[in-house]
Amino acid sequence: MNDRVLVTGGAGYLGSHTVLTLLESGKEVVVLDNFSNSSHHSIDGIERICGKRPIVVQADARDSLALSHVFQKYDIEAVFHFAGLKSVEESVRTPEVYYEENIGTTLNIAEQMRIAGVRALVFSSSATVYDPSETPPYGEASKTGPNNPYGQTKLLIEQTLTDLANINDQWSIGLLRYFNPVGAHPSGHIGEAPSGKPNNLMPLLMQVGIGKADKLFIFGDNYDTPDGTCIRDFIHVMDLARGHIAALRFLQKTNGIHTWNLGTGIGTSVRELIQFVERVTGTEIPKEVVGRRKGDSSVAVADPSKAFNELDWRPEHTIENMCIDHWNWQKLHPDGY
Repeated sequence: MNDRVLVTGGAGYLGSHTVLTLLESGKEVVVLDNFSNSSHHSIDGIERICGKRPIVVQADARDSLALSHVFQKYDIEAVFHFAGLKSVEESVRTPEVYYEENIGTTLNIAEQMRIAGVRALVFSSSATVYDPSETPPYGEASKTGPNNPYGQTKLLIEQTLTDLANINDQWSIGLLRYFNPVGAHPSGHIGEAPSGKPNNLMPLLMQVGIGKADKLFIFGDNYDTPDGTCIRDFIHVMDLARGHIAALRFLQKTNGIHTWNLGTGIGTSVRELIQFVERVTGTEIPKEVVGRRKGDSSVAVADPSKAFNELDWRPEHTIENMCIDHWNWQKLHPDGY
């Protein structure tokens, strides 16, 4: 078996940290990215950290010819699929764009893998596939039922890949449902650089801390939680990257479809996270409580025990580590890459 993998969306936040971890583990990596929501500078950052550079193909994963060429030119062992749109808020405004982009991309990747005879796929899914009315912590068998188009595209992709694996037992597919990735590589050379206004809590907090935003809006403080704010399961992006590599190791030994939660199993409220960030930055975060956002659940925390047991994987970073590394990245790159 060769040691070359394809990473779609490999220049993005999650993809770049996974590419780094793959290179450090001895793999050769081909990154396919259209750079619509990522930067070539993340590839430079990867090289600065580990002294190795992935092969980069600038193309859209929906481009059949480009993808076919990659499989023909490079001897690919497995695919990590990160490419796609990921804003819940944006998906509510333009659902048709999300369905076309996210599902179309995956169908094309699966078809080109089939033609090339590549059967190992790690899909970057999301905890948004779970029904928010379910009682946390969410296990892999918890009821699914996304309440936004972004989550719905992830679930439909999971169902498609499940059907694929069920009709052809040569496929080895891992569905990774991760919760709230935060942090950055400790070097500060790669990190999260959202285009435009961030949608997620941690980058919003960091932009307020660095002075790029005036204040943080807290969407509701009357939830059924100890301090009234939503509770989420935050996971360091480097732990998440290691989880993807652990999933590939598992898939190399076992065929079929497999689903794992990648989370810590520890909940942190919005107010608690603000306090951690204030401590790390030495800055008071201006904040204002406003109305709830549609679709936000009180608590969304993982039950990661299946991944712990089957993948021999455990998160190593605390919530404080996550804040320190994310702040280090933000200070070094106040305007992103």
